[in-house]
Amino acid sequence: MAMQPDRDRLYAQPLEQVTDFVFDAKVAEVFPDMINRSVPGYATIVRMIGLLAASHVGEGGRCYDLGCSLGASALAMARGIEAPGCRIVAVDNSPAMLARARTELNKADPSTRLRTGLATPIDLVCADIRDVRIRRASLVVLNFTLQFIPPAGRAALLQEIHDNLLPGGILVLSEKIAFEDAGFQTLFAEMHHQFKKDQGYSDLEVSQKRQALERVLLPETLACHRERLERVGFQRQALWFQCFNFMSLLAVR
Repeated sequence: MAMQPDRDRLYAQPLEQVTDFVFDAKVAEVFPDMINRSVPGYATIVRMIGLLAASHVGEGGRCYDLGCSLGASALAMARGIEAPGCRIVAVDNSPAMLARARTELNKADPSTRLRTGLATPIDLVCADIRDVRIRRASLVVLNFTLQFIPPAGRAALLQEIHDNLLPGGILVLSEKIAFEDAGFQTLFAEMHHQFKKDQGYSDLEVSQKRQALERVLLPETLACHRERLERVGFQRQALWFQCFNFMSLLAVR
């Protein structure tokens, strides 16, 4: 049987050299399949972001999806927001990902983005998220994005977000995490490996993908994330999702 064109088979064959992972056109083509088969709970987090936007973003609200990939979180916010006059800024530094994001957004049924007869527009911006100026934001999403920023630059990005959220504004921070306890680190790594195998990935695919990511995706502990958030000013924060070594935090200004 022919493989569906959007099925992730990028690491299915042995590679002479496994190069660092990049969000290029090949990844953009299969990204929906890749992310849902690789990150447990991803679809749930995206749906909950839509619910959060519905309950939290008021008239004229400004939202940001930083590292938006194909715009799943931005679209969830647009579908959830009921208030008029809102706008969503979706930012990614990969032209290939944004080109596919534009296609995906154009395919979305417009009726799913209407609640009170008003659509919430999504502006797609090609830029490094560290160069984007956040302005009076109600909701900012970093959905598995911070982990690709060099650790030395993470606090400055979070400081920019904190300082430009409205009072009561929310940051959603979703990340793959590491564990200080070696036993838990091994356990959750093994469970994640098995999760991917249950989704149809082979041991070869899991191994080669891990090699491709090991120098570009740099996870930190939950404690490290929470301490940094507190340091930049987020005194109120809560863990709202965790599955194995993947988690999502809500931080409120």
